[in-house]
Amino acid sequence: MAIFNLDLPTQVTGLSLGSPEQLAGELAITVANALRAAIDARGAAVLVVSGGRSPIAFFERLRGQTLDWSKVTISLADERFVPVSHADSNEGLVRHHLLKGEAASARFLGLYHSAPNLDEAARLAHVALAELGAIDVLVLGMGEDGHTASLFPGSPNLEQALSTGCERRCLPMQAPSVPRQRLTLTLPLLASAQLTLLAVQGQAKLATLAAALAGEDEAAMPIRAFLRRPLEIHWCP
Repeated sequence: MAIFNLDLPTQVTGLSLGSPEQLAGELAITVANALRAAIDARGAAVLVVSGGRSPIAFFERLRGQTLDWSKVTISLADERFVPVSHADSNEGLVRHHLLKGEAASARFLGLYHSAPNLDEAARLAHVALAELGAIDVLVLGMGEDGHTASLFPGSPNLEQALSTGCERRCLPMQAPSVPRQRLTLTLPLLASAQLTLLAVQGQAKLATLAAALAGEDEAAMPIRAFLRRPLEIHWCP
């Protein structure tokens, strides 16, 4: 598949959709098919999603897909260090828009833990993620600065988080925007997914993607770490 005139590496494929609604629908079908295949193969499936506002339509389309949700575990690629009741909570977003109807029977493994500081919250998330199991599907987003999950350029722990030898499943990160305190899954865990999907909307992010493809420095644009691995990009204007 060719994607909007970008020269993609051989391990990366792309699909151009006509609208955000089409992107959400196509992404939901792709994810549901992969989850069904995992359930058929080993009786269970693991889905890791990203937060923010962009995935809301995708979440609402995905929850309507027919599959045995009781055999699905859902977790997050990243989280904000805020309580679940906070408007910026990714877990709150998933619970409100995805874990409804039949999808409410899925198991959810969150990253946020009430803790005295961000470092301790990340340690608790690292321990909890030992129960996650093999990731079947990972759905990422991307910022205009080239970050993905909460792997932000300039964050103090970025080098460790992007290291293929990182032994931590979750690390504390600092975002340039509020809320600044974040938690992120690290590259080894994220890159272990059987299927990785990147959802991108708009011309500005298409330009970011082009810039990421044109360079090598992962610390400057962390999305580059995933462009060097098997990846499916879903884009719409």
